[in-house]
Amino acid sequence: MKSSLPLLLLVALVSSYAVAASVTLNTTSLPNGTVKTAYSAVINASGGCTPYQWAIVSGNLPAGIARKTSSNTTVLDLSGIPTTAASYSFTVQVTGCGGRTSRASYKIVIQSTANHVVDLDWKASTSKNVAGYNVYRTTAGSTWKKLNVSLIASTLYSDSTVANNTTYLYSATTVDIYGHESTKSAAVQIAVP
Repeated sequence: MKSSLPLLLLVALVSSYAVAASVTLNTTSLPNGTVKTAYSAVINASGGCTPYQWAIVSGNLPAGIARKTSSNTTVLDLSGIPTTAASYSFTVQVTGCGGRTSRASYKIVIQSTANHVVDLDWKASTSKNVAGYNVYRTTAGSTWKKLNVSLIASTLYSDSTVANNTTYLYSATTVDIYGHESTKSAAVQIAVP
């Protein structure tokens, strides 16, 4: 009996390592963009062991977009200001510390100008001392970004920086006269055709 215990333990350890060694790209698509409009998207990976190594193994990112690996290496951040309208296809590869890889192909269309406008409106806050509102937007897998430069005095906002064939989430906050900002409202999803 004693001689089989180390063998069982070794099999369990090898089995655990094999499962943990595979790495997976979780992001299936990326948002489109518009020339001269800030772009941001992320590609997420999981599994395997970190640090991950990221590479663009074929194709090119849109002109003006750069890639940056997150500090924990599980996210590849794509951001910048697109400079050239075109359709860009590329393949991303992520490699876990054990050498296992995963690849996925992506396509981003950069438009020369926005073809659509998203008009937003919301109910006014009933809080006292309201100074105005902020509007935030994100796409799947991206971080929230504030759209307005200064506080919005009304409960209306038009977003003309949207790209075709992209789904956005919008949220608003209230800011009081002391500069305190509320939590974000429930997100509203808008699909731009």
